[in-house]
Amino acid sequence: MHSRAARVLEDNWTGTSTVPSRGLYPHQWSWDSAFVAIGLRHLSPLRAQTELETLLGAQWGDGRVPHIVFNPSVPLDAYFPSPDFWRSSTAGRAAGAPRTVQTSGIVQPPVHALAAWLVHRADPGLSHRRGFLPRVYPRLAAWHRYLLHRRDLGGGGLASVVHPWEQGMDNSPSWDAPLARVTPAPARSFRRADLDHGAPEDRPTDLDYGRYVRLATDYRDGAYADGGGDFGGHADGPRDVARHTGGPGDFAVEDPAFNTLLIASEHALARIAQELGATGSARHARAERLTAALVDRLWDPAEGLFFCRDVRGGGLIPERGVSGLIPLLLPTLSREITDALVATASGPHFGLGGPARLVPSYDLTGEAFDPHRYWRGPAWFNTAWLVERGLRLHGERTRADALREDFLSTAGTSGFAEYVDPYTGEACGAGDFSWTAALTLDLLHEPNEPPGHQ
Repeated sequence: MHSRAARVLEDNWTGTSTVPSRGLYPHQWSWDSAFVAIGLRHLSPLRAQTELETLLGAQWGDGRVPHIVFNPSVPLDAYFPSPDFWRSSTAGRAAGAPRTVQTSGIVQPPVHALAAWLVHRADPGLSHRRGFLPRVYPRLAAWHRYLLHRRDLGGGGLASVVHPWEQGMDNSPSWDAPLARVTPAPARSFRRADLDHGAPEDRPTDLDYGRYVRLATDYRDGAYADGGGDFGGHADGPRDVARHTGGPGDFAVEDPAFNTLLIASEHALARIAQELGATGSARHARAERLTAALVDRLWDPAEGLFFCRDVRGGGLIPERGVSGLIPLLLPTLSREITDALVATASGPHFGLGGPARLVPSYDLTGEAFDPHRYWRGPAWFNTAWLVERGLRLHGERTRADALREDFLSTAGTSGFAEYVDPYTGEACGAGDFSWTAALTLDLLHEPNEPPGHQ
């Protein structure tokens, strides 16, 4: 397993970063690279550091880390939306987009500080010699500052995503209601390169894709402006914020997984600060405030799950997604909440330890459930890794061991698939997928150590 996983990462290595897959995703993706670095640290801490440094080298002046860094040697028609769609160096000029590299203008979940801390711990001597932490810390701090200030669109302290692609679970049913407000771009105005590599019945519909394109186009044409920082985080009502801020208008959602990863990375930034001679106490305190806001705004005790909040429409979105289980990763959740999350994960909606081999991306009993369609039911290895680490963190060793075993066996038999049927483990999407291979390595080498506790 180690050798096979290492070979996938070697084959997908470009010299400065790792593509998720050679065919479907031929550029560098933000949260993919964070997960890849977590696995690469077991093969080459130097390559793991380089992975993160390459990504952070494309950071914008306002602090955002773009979700794609484009490889100029890849043909424009190999992936859509391509660099000529995003126009980062021109449309993003006011937000400080880099001039020497082309990127997208949206973001992805902030796993990066957690990854940086784990990479440092893999070889502290190399990290110190290269000055790794002193170089990445200011960039990571600016990234968090952007999310905490510019993206507090709901006024309650949590970061909002302004596009489904930002949350990473692109086609989740949790986006259906807020997306319904978006007028889709005409189908003739874009060509979907993803259908060259995957079956149409497994991918988002043309209608959904048209809405994704419309949201991205409007954000670009608004110079990638956000509005959350204009009011100092004051708790205006959602509709007031939507009316007064200069940011995206139709789609703004507070997501539990996105904010959980921000909190976990705040704890990691505190450890990095301590390593660099500061106290880190302010960051730990911020992480605790964010955890309280997460519970206050997104926890539903009656359902035993965290839900997304529709900032523009108001209220929680009543769709059960795997995102709502990811807060298990947080160390200071109450026992009452973690027990409820474990019960929900093991119950009929997610089937962990029962009919599901891995944690499905969406409610097994939900009307929109589809075991093969992108993020509407299939199981993904990065979310399984996050849930496994969270179970282990909170003392659920038996469940964590079983999930780890299922993860490793399914990764191997599926050819390190992008995602799988949650019942059968049948491979879906791309094969030889980088984060599947990387997180396989992590579970092989760190079976009993939850992230951030080294």
